[in-house]
Amino acid sequence: MSMIRFVSALFVGVFSLLAIASLCEVRAQQLPRPIVGYLSFTSPDQRPTLVAAFRQGLEQAGFVSEQNVRMENRSADGNYERLPALAAELVKIPVAVLVATGGEVVARTAKTATSEIPIVFTASSDAVKGGLVASLNRPGGNVTGVSLLSYELDAKRLQLLRELLPQAWTIGVLVNANNPAIMATLPNMTAAAEANGQKLIVLDARTEEDIDGAFASLRARGVDALLVATNPFYEGLRDRIVALAKSYSVPVLYPWREYSVAGGLISYGTNFTESYRQAGLYVGRILKGEKPADLPVVQPTRFVLLVNIKTAKSLGLTVPPSILVAADEVIEKAEALAFRDDRPKRPRVGGAKMPYGNDG
Repeated sequence: MSMIRFVSALFVGVFSLLAIASLCEVRAQQLPRPIVGYLSFTSPDQRPTLVAAFRQGLEQAGFVSEQNVRMENRSADGNYERLPALAAELVKIPVAVLVATGGEVVARTAKTATSEIPIVFTASSDAVKGGLVASLNRPGGNVTGVSLLSYELDAKRLQLLRELLPQAWTIGVLVNANNPAIMATLPNMTAAAEANGQKLIVLDARTEEDIDGAFASLRARGVDALLVATNPFYEGLRDRIVALAKSYSVPVLYPWREYSVAGGLISYGTNFTESYRQAGLYVGRILKGEKPADLPVVQPTRFVLLVNIKTAKSLGLTVPPSILVAADEVIEKAEALAFRDDRPKRPRVGGAKMPYGNDG
């Protein structure tokens, strides 16, 4: 009789545990998933590798889209004027974290829209000078993110053009004058060009038609080489810009490696995909309870130089050995990359500086 009671009690205990476990699972499924707002200047469809890198960082932090987190995307489709309304939509939902990608204007718009919802940005300009954060190490407020430091590299890019093309005295720079960050850096860029003995000609291109017209005017304006400034609108038209450079046989230096992978001559800048992965990691950390005010702005500590030898040969150019030795990547053929990276890829301990490698 005691054995029957024991078995009966055991059965009741196991059944109760299973019932409790089932109830917990049902409640977990019913818990609302946090919503991440993704505000971008251009459509995410135009930059799939960057969105994938962001999601990778989010997953590394423990959050998988449509499983335990939901994404709400809003794109301005290249129109700055649409940004305030789109940011307001995401704030109204409300989202748990607001991601602002595509430059300083997007980040400022997000910051204007809310002082309470955490914001994670990716921006090429100086986050302190741009008024996004109080300091890089202690951002304060509700904003932090990843600084790409692209505009700070324009002087180095002009030096690279001088080294690659010693007889190129007149350098065109393709800019979108709707972007206040790039316009603020033009005086420094002009001074850097003059120090190299170069003359800078600014080509304002705010639409696809403007870009076509800028390339068509290069010969008449005596431009020997072109520098494409950092701009999310241009990045969405990367293949078109590279094709125009090929069509007009003009040497062009680009701000990101993705241009050279697409056939551009030479590029120098931070690892774009790595910066978006870092943004995803920060969003995950905030969803787990950390505060933007305590998360230092991530900065790159090394930069990627990529040379497309195939494109150089098509232009009749010989790339100097000094540039080839310094290059992190060299494209020899259309289907192959000669890859070099003898530096560590792990973040440096301390601060938020990230040695962006060539793993993007």
